[in-house]
Amino acid sequence: MKTLLKSFIAGIFALGMAGGASAQQHDLKMATIAPGSSAYLTMTTMATLVNQALDDVNIQVDATGAATKHMIELAEGKLDMCMTSPTIYKFMRNGKVMYQKLDNAPQLAENLRLVLWFPLGQYHITTYADDGMMKPADIKGKRVFLGPPGGGAWAAARDWVKILTGYEPDKDFENVKASWSSAFQGFQDHQFDVYVTTGIAPFPQLEQLALTSKIRLLGLSKDEFEANEEAKKYTQIQGEEVGIIPAGVYGDGVVNTEDVYTLGAAVGVAAQADLDEDLIYRVTKAFWDQREKAMKDNPWMKDITMAYAVQDGGMKLHPGALRYYKEAGIEIPAGSM
Repeated sequence: MKTLLKSFIAGIFALGMAGGASAQQHDLKMATIAPGSSAYLTMTTMATLVNQALDDVNIQVDATGAATKHMIELAEGKLDMCMTSPTIYKFMRNGKVMYQKLDNAPQLAENLRLVLWFPLGQYHITTYADDGMMKPADIKGKRVFLGPPGGGAWAAARDWVKILTGYEPDKDFENVKASWSSAFQGFQDHQFDVYVTTGIAPFPQLEQLALTSKIRLLGLSKDEFEANEEAKKYTQIQGEEVGIIPAGVYGDGVVNTEDVYTLGAAVGVAAQADLDEDLIYRVTKAFWDQREKAMKDNPWMKDITMAYAVQDGGMKLHPGALRYYKEAGIEIPAGSM
């Protein structure tokens, strides 16, 4: 009888321990850039979907600060996940540009691993139709917002505008300095002339603008793009791509009658390299399991695919994410493993 009683008590204790383990709460800190881009929209949607699917996971999103700084905080263990990009990660890994004064940047880069890449979207070079600008070269002498100063989006927009026009900020046009949110409000209030933002068309911000004003998007036609060797070469850099904004995607509020060829870019969600493999596996799986259902209310999510998510962007996949994509039968480039 004593033996049976001991066995019963041991069994109850084991069940209690197992229940406690399964009930462990995982509070994950995720950082993204402020509202005003598809990065914010995608990452907050991801957090919502995962939180709804997993009772023991709570992803808390902080949408302040810059991605360049978030990546340092992630590598130092102050964050669990953050936005990244192939370009910024390359700078960090090589200790270049914004990381050139950070001696241990290459070592910190080793602490980052990928969960997924997703499209940042097309660079929308936006003007009001009644301002009379018809082509990129017409921005000469205008007030132009390229993105928050010092950020990766600003640098890419500057490079792209230079390819299209030969113009330099604060030399050929006025470089408007603002955050994403204040710039959007400023453009609505006609405080400046050209607003450059990134998002997967149809991007809600542009839809909002097009509801109240006639908008024109400045870029290239298909023929102009094919004839521009410098533009084609730039869109082949790792992390950059061709962005096509289809004619009519924003309805009558955008006056363009042809597809606009512009710059596109990839960004991603990075995680601490030493985060539990099973936890990241479950987070990755929860997001993709909910994606199709979420597409009904978020049509832009159709462009977020697993094939895109695992492309070679220079960062290796987290072991948990890698395990999920392998189980899903996705072909994974060698550079991502």
